[in-house]
Amino acid sequence: MSETPLQRYYADLHIHIGRTEKGDPVKISGSRNLTFAQIASEASDRKGIDLIGIIDCHSPGVQTDIKNSLDKGDMKELDEGGISYGRTTILLGSEIEIREPGMGPAHLLVFFPHLYMMEEFTGWMSKRMKNVGLSSQRLHAPALSLQEEVTARGGMLIPAHIFTPHKSIYGSAAPRMSDVLDLSQVSAVELGLSADSEMAGYLSELDEFTILTNSDAHSLGKIGREYNEMALQSPNYSEFEKALARSEGRRVTANYGLNPRLGKYHRTYCSGCQSIIDEQGITVQRCSYCGSTKLTRGVLDRILSIADREAPMVPAHRPPYHYQVPLEFIPGLGKAKLGLLLGAFGTEMNILHRVPTQELAKVVGAELATAIGEARSGTMQLIAGGGGTYGKVQKV
Repeated sequence: MSETPLQRYYADLHIHIGRTEKGDPVKISGSRNLTFAQIASEASDRKGIDLIGIIDCHSPGVQTDIKNSLDKGDMKELDEGGISYGRTTILLGSEIEIREPGMGPAHLLVFFPHLYMMEEFTGWMSKRMKNVGLSSQRLHAPALSLQEEVTARGGMLIPAHIFTPHKSIYGSAAPRMSDVLDLSQVSAVELGLSADSEMAGYLSELDEFTILTNSDAHSLGKIGREYNEMALQSPNYSEFEKALARSEGRRVTANYGLNPRLGKYHRTYCSGCQSIIDEQGITVQRCSYCGSTKLTRGVLDRILSIADREAPMVPAHRPPYHYQVPLEFIPGLGKAKLGLLLGAFGTEMNILHRVPTQELAKVVGAELATAIGEARSGTMQLIAGGGGTYGKVQKV
């Protein structure tokens, strides 16, 4: 009997939960309508994303919500790992903060195939964490012991938004990931909104790793602002694990992300004069405009300061990185016109990837259809972000 052929699926593996169904907080900065069930509905019905990672599933309140959805028959746990809802499979994840002695904090993502595994992991963390019910909490245990626990329990560990100035491996913890983690127990790395795969090519220790681009969504609308295309037999945990390992033909076939200039921390920001320092190749200690040392080091500038290569080298296994402006960034495309597009074409993935621009023009006019085409191709003119402020699409 022949094996099922591989197909292409869209995946966003970093989505937060704001509240439980009872209204208890999980991610304090997340929207109240970011519940487990509503995330599943948004991803399946509106976004058209096939595989999503909800990374607050360690919370006991969230686990109660998951069980309720399973008991009602709205969702089904898959033998291959993950929970099925509509067209979408949900992977059960957790975001955890570590802090090694003498280093700054860093966030890590952990995934497990089945709910009972996540529940057991919650039991382990609850003895080493102040409030296991909340998102992204500090784990009071060595990073290596966390890796050992995750691996022994059949899970995967992925460093989150690795270059972000606040709470990331390279941005705030250490100049090398090997200073913090056992690289043999790292399944992949997540870039974050202010970096792309070419920027990662400045660091040779990243060459072996599969790269992910995810939304880190704190609201329903942000789901899918960055995502991945994967070659899988079907969307489930087992296939996802193979894709990260680039095994049996499974792999990440494309990364879709914001141009790093749209990210909140792409360039260095001066809080003294509120300026984004956007000169190419600069690694500053003082603001070039006012002389202040009150700087938030931008992702690009941080990478250049710790690079072990003079020029980036992108490994052959690394897929193309497509700069794509999310629909919400496009000037003039408000809720009403986006609603018209969704009514006509179903999902945001259809609008961004499959519908010809001439068909889009029939619904929202030639000007907006052209803008969506530029968003697809990454040819829009952009103003760089920094210091916690997103970049912007430059209006013509």
